[in-house]
Amino acid sequence: MAGRAPLPPGGGAHGRADPADRPCPAGRAVGVGAGDGRGLPLAARPLAELEEAVTAVAPDQLPAWIQALEADRRVGARRLAARARRRWERWQAARSRWAQLAEAQRQRAGGVPVAGVDEVGRGCLAGPVVAAAVILPDGAFLPGLDDSKRLTPAAREALAAAVREQAVDWAVGVATPAEVDALNVAAATRLAMRRALDRLRVVPQRVLVDGRPPGDLGYPVEAVVDGDARLAAIAAASVLAKVFRDAWMRRLDPLYPWYGFARNKGYATGEHRRALLRHGPCPEHRRRFLAGLDPAQRPGRDGEAGGSPGPGPRQGEGRVP
Repeated sequence: MAGRAPLPPGGGAHGRADPADRPCPAGRAVGVGAGDGRGLPLAARPLAELEEAVTAVAPDQLPAWIQALEADRRVGARRLAARARRRWERWQAARSRWAQLAEAQRQRAGGVPVAGVDEVGRGCLAGPVVAAAVILPDGAFLPGLDDSKRLTPAAREALAAAVREQAVDWAVGVATPAEVDALNVAAATRLAMRRALDRLRVVPQRVLVDGRPPGDLGYPVEAVVDGDARLAAIAAASVLAKVFRDAWMRRLDPLYPWYGFARNKGYATGEHRRALLRHGPCPEHRRRFLAGLDPAQRPGRDGEAGGSPGPGPRQGEGRVP
């Protein structure tokens, strides 16, 4: 059953951010004595009100709240203090992790513009291969950034927005399922990476790529094993690529609802394999990847080989959700 998905809205924005203009980390400024408008001391304020305030407060204000709550004799206040302390400890760990990634990035960059590149979707049965390229400024501040596989969906979304805001430049490139079939997945991955790099307005002097050497990208390339867990720019690229591709697969889901693309993102889950057995492949499936499956799951049932390649962008284009 053929169909086309709409492109994710928006273009590959290319922006710069002054580190001094960065927004505060998640949360808002809430003073320990503020928020009720009645002049009540903290110990006289309802616990529900305190819980709301502690949840909303910016991380750098947590120590004052912890101290005040630990001085409150109410059991509920002590519990809130313990919760706030755990949040503070997570925030400290996130800052420490960011400092580690940023320092490793600084040492690799050597004072020149360096793009981090990573891809997602190589091993999927369906959907595109997506690559992102990111150039970060020296003053970037992205606590919580890590390899996208280690992050929750909500954390990835928040970090993707922060990366797009703070990056010197960033871009996304796509290789469609039809291109994976025509070229092979390694060549299609290289194509997606090249498209992302070619969309950058700031020309990188070097490119840092996660994993094995990808081949010629048109720029000096250094492959870094586990780079998405070691270097800030590659980690940022991994997050952008993952968020972009996940949004793409969610847009495919209503067109081909029996495959569960919104849940499995095109990977070979049991649900996905069973749907292939029952319905056959759609135009978003990679015929190369289906050859090793059960014969009933191979091309030629509901989606003949050579059909429409689906919602992929034109060559060189990538849309950001």
